[in-house]
Amino acid sequence: MNLIIVESPAKARTIKNFLGKGYEVIASKGHIRDLPKSRFGITVDEQTHHLIPTYSVAKENAPTVKEIKALAKKADTIYIATDEDREGEAIGWHIAHAIKKDPEELPRIVFHEITKTAIKHALDSARKIDMNMVNAQQARRLLDRVVGYKLSPLLASKIQKGLSGGRVQSSTLKLVVDREREIKAFIPVEYWSIDTVFKTNIDATLITHHGDKLTKLSIHNKDEADAITASVKADNFVISKIETKQRKTSTPPPFMTSTLQQTASSRLGFSPKKTMMIAQTLYEGVKTPDGTSGVITYMRTDSLNMANEAVGAIRGIIENRFGKKYLPKNPKVYGKKSKGAQEAHEAIRPTMLQFTPEVAQSFLKADEIKLYRLIYERFMACQMEDAIFEQQSIIFKGKENEYRASGRKLIFDGFYAVTGAEDKDKLLPTLKEGDKADIQSIKPEQHFTEPPARYSEASLIKKLESEGVGRPSTYAPTIATLSGRTYVSIEKKQIIPTEIAFTVTEILEKHFANIVDINFTATMEEKLDEVSDGKVDWQKLLYDFYFPFMKQIEEGKEKIVSLKLAKPLGRNCPKCGSELLLRSGRYGNFIACSGFPKCKYTEQVDEDGNKVEKKEQLSDEVCEKCGKEMVVKSGRNGQFLACSGYPECKNTKSIAVEEKISQTPCPDCGGKLSLKNSRRGPFWGCENYPDCKFISKFEPTTIKCKEKGCKGVLAPRTYRNKEVYECVKCKARTPREECDAK
Repeated sequence: MNLIIVESPAKARTIKNFLGKGYEVIASKGHIRDLPKSRFGITVDEQTHHLIPTYSVAKENAPTVKEIKALAKKADTIYIATDEDREGEAIGWHIAHAIKKDPEELPRIVFHEITKTAIKHALDSARKIDMNMVNAQQARRLLDRVVGYKLSPLLASKIQKGLSGGRVQSSTLKLVVDREREIKAFIPVEYWSIDTVFKTNIDATLITHHGDKLTKLSIHNKDEADAITASVKADNFVISKIETKQRKTSTPPPFMTSTLQQTASSRLGFSPKKTMMIAQTLYEGVKTPDGTSGVITYMRTDSLNMANEAVGAIRGIIENRFGKKYLPKNPKVYGKKSKGAQEAHEAIRPTMLQFTPEVAQSFLKADEIKLYRLIYERFMACQMEDAIFEQQSIIFKGKENEYRASGRKLIFDGFYAVTGAEDKDKLLPTLKEGDKADIQSIKPEQHFTEPPARYSEASLIKKLESEGVGRPSTYAPTIATLSGRTYVSIEKKQIIPTEIAFTVTEILEKHFANIVDINFTATMEEKLDEVSDGKVDWQKLLYDFYFPFMKQIEEGKEKIVSLKLAKPLGRNCPKCGSELLLRSGRYGNFIACSGFPKCKYTEQVDEDGNKVEKKEQLSDEVCEKCGKEMVVKSGRNGQFLACSGYPECKNTKSIAVEEKISQTPCPDCGGKLSLKNSRRGPFWGCENYPDCKFISKFEPTTIKCKEKGCKGVLAPRTYRNKEVYECVKCKARTPREECDAK
């Protein structure tokens, strides 16, 4: 038996289908060994100046390791088949150590697509684990642990609880904050345009006045605009020049991670995180006419390379579908776009060209087909002829003024035959040089310059890529972290920094300038690339960063003035007698004991800082131990009853749930559903338990889930303040108004 170890269960299932008997395929489910979650996990050797990581297997990963070990004992050959990037190489190395095997002795196989041909080719061309790539990943992991583990607590102690800093995260946040600073500091500048239309319906732009060339901002005020307008009205115009040229619009390159995320955001409205989740599914395996297979190549790539076999196949399809005039004489080749691009990888392209978007429509979910169509059409377009436009320029000349009108016409659609033309034709009428040109209308109009636009997720990714910050795998998680930490909000596709983002960035600029310096972060990425290439020692890279950074941390502890509110109130704590302080927290101000953490007494305050009395909700029951009234309390497991005589009497009891029978029968067996209670709160359960084990937190309806292969029903609930229906089985959510309308 041969054992193949991959990262994801979906990938494992797909590969198992290809290989059949003689092979066992198991998934590590990502990292199975990592730095510990509860402590720093890095020891500094003062003699060698090495940073030594302590790796451990997390509890949740122990069953997976046990299963891999058991299969490894029975296997004749163990193949490491994790993703072909630094992260995948390191995961393979960790797997070998976790199952007590020498990483150097396990064959390493790689593939850019999950197809039968690719897997068999990979098995025939196994290599060893690349320790340079492993060390580059270790360097990145330790750098991020050092910054996150040392900087985040400092920010939390000086500003507010729950804040974090990161090597890529903080420099990305500064980009967003700097753009917002530009917007706030922007001063609009007045300018005027002279909107002129010549007969018949020819829009023209004023380009000279009294021999002086005009730009967009040349006309500064109404007086100047009125004077020029009067001059134009008095002028006599003739067509002095008609110029026609042909211009080509080049075919777009195939997708890599960043451009796929950008295009999916602008065309489909997908967030980078959503794009990568869907792409992962398409890569790992979906249903096709030939069974389950991966239908796109690896989706985390910064390369524009394409396999010759795939290029040849798509050229054949282009010729058959569109004809020879749409096919260039030679295949088109695209150079690398990003710094440090890994040229061994491929661009993102379809793996099964016979699986066209039209065929895929019957197999893929709605969002999957949208993204797949985008990838398929871009790959086809990149091997087609350029589009050709005829551009026309007409000069209208008077004694004092000169105008230009421009138009264009698509004369050969080329790759637009697949992608569709983004710009519509703007046709000009047939005119002759020397003909008189009369003005149809003229209108001076006031304008003001606009501030720079806020970043969208797509434009921020484009900026990070152009600056060389992060790598394909980091773009989406970085934006998700900034949003999750409430450093930014995303509204109408705009990324808007919150007030705390400005506070954190200002402190980092002053005390940790290198951490928020985009050039420093990009240079570090280049050094990590050099570690991958074996040109830089990873321990030296860590050493050169660690000690200066730790010096900054120690200085920060002394020099950064705490922004946390700690105002004495002149009252003593009713529990321990220490002074009460007005403090600021993540959710506003509150009153707390100065004896914290020994005393954890707190009081709620309103917006004016006045104490808010907690009104306890009385119940109809009395304590059976002391006879006092029972009150309703809230805990981690929901509401419960507690004696109002606490802490003298500590009696508690659960709240009885009113007997309720659902009008909807059990979707699994047709039995009656009733509302029950548990430590985790109320739930709907079937009367036929334990034969039927259906449970649902929300009362189900008879509306069936529309997800492919799911046999669940929908239940109404509130999710993130929005009314939705949620499937009781697959948890898919649909806006309630959208579902009700259907």
